[in-house]
Amino acid sequence: QLRLVESGGGLVQPGGSLTLSCAASGLPVNYFTIKWFRQTPGKEREGVSCISEGDSATSYAEFVKDRFTISRDDGTNTVYLQMNSLKPEDTGVYYCAATTGYCEGNYQYGYWGQGTQVTVSS
Repeated sequence: QLRLVESGGGLVQPGGSLTLSCAASGLPVNYFTIKWFRQTPGKEREGVSCISEGDSATSYAEFVKDRFTISRDDGTNTVYLQMNSLKPEDTGVYYCAATTGYCEGNYQYGYWGQGTQVTVSS
């Protein structure tokens, strides 16, 4: 029932910024924990950042700490990922996914968007 659509990707120079959006429909996004993943060429899909339903606790992968910020806007039913100080290694397809669990713990993410491409290059 929940549908997720990512947007906001594009081409940016190293050190630049992008804000990704994960627009939810069908159900309130705040009923779900939302996690951003990225698929980097030659690498396994990796978790980037997460915001829990309920208490809205957030978490970040070590490689994006102090650079990325996740947030949720209940009015627009959207989760955002503000990405600053981007590096070439941040290049990849970014996906948002939803679970009925929480950021802490190994929960199954049963809802996925189609992804948005982020390219960081000079």
